[in-house]
Amino acid sequence: MNYKSLTALFVASSILMAACSSEEATKKPSDTETSAVEQADKISDAAALQAELDAYKLFASEQMDSFLIETEKFVNAFKAGNIEAAKSLYPLARMYFERSEPIAESFGDLDPRIDGRLADIQEEGKGEEEWTGYHKLEYALWVENTTEGYEAIADQLLADVKELYALVQTVEVNPELMITGAVDLLNEVSTSKITGEEEIYSHTDLYDFKANIEGAEKIFEILRDKIEEKDATLVTALDEKFAVVNDLLAKYETANGGYASFEDLTEENTKELSNAVNQLGEPLSQMGIILE
Repeated sequence: MNYKSLTALFVASSILMAACSSEEATKKPSDTETSAVEQADKISDAAALQAELDAYKLFASEQMDSFLIETEKFVNAFKAGNIEAAKSLYPLARMYFERSEPIAESFGDLDPRIDGRLADIQEEGKGEEEWTGYHKLEYALWVENTTEGYEAIADQLLADVKELYALVQTVEVNPELMITGAVDLLNEVSTSKITGEEEIYSHTDLYDFKANIEGAEKIFEILRDKIEEKDATLVTALDEKFAVVNDLLAKYETANGGYASFEDLTEENTKELSNAVNQLGEPLSQMGIILE
């Protein structure tokens, strides 16, 4: 049965149940009826956007594939005691994760195991001994300047990333995940990247910042045609706002294709970036018009 037929079946069922008697017709819809209509709407949305959903899943899968490959390189360098190599690989590997974080975050405790900061762990009432993942290895490299004693953490990181990679291949992408995911990526920038809270030891926040913007922009690009059908002016506004943010970030690119330390930014620099992100957030949140 195709999506259109299934939608029609749900709607027809609801009408039939409502028409069974005049008494029933005056009642509020039951939970079952309401659920059936909502489910039909969701199926209809997904059917109309199937090509876009497939494109985003492919993008996320490709990012996870690269994330696994680069994490393995990082872990190998770390366990070999090659601190400088591990430091150079660290922000580049993490960009793949940051671009596809809306999907990565959907798998329970895998996200905090891979990407949790010490402050996050402590807020949950856990001790430092329960802290794992990239940021613990960041601490080892930039604060303790050693890899010794952290080998098991590195092994666990790689195991967790392999698990995440496998799960992403099976994820069911829906329109809400894409649209809210784009906004969530921007929120990540405005709440932690722009303050320097994410990479408090390495100060590689601008790599994460750029990756989050790229992830949000990819969702917009995938949905561009559908958005333009509803509101061409919104597409123009998003193009302009993304360009402003990307142009500002380009100012902090280094000769080797990386990004300057967050510590090099002045208060005026961060305020300028913050304002640009906030101005992008308003039109980005309107992408939900495609589901109306």
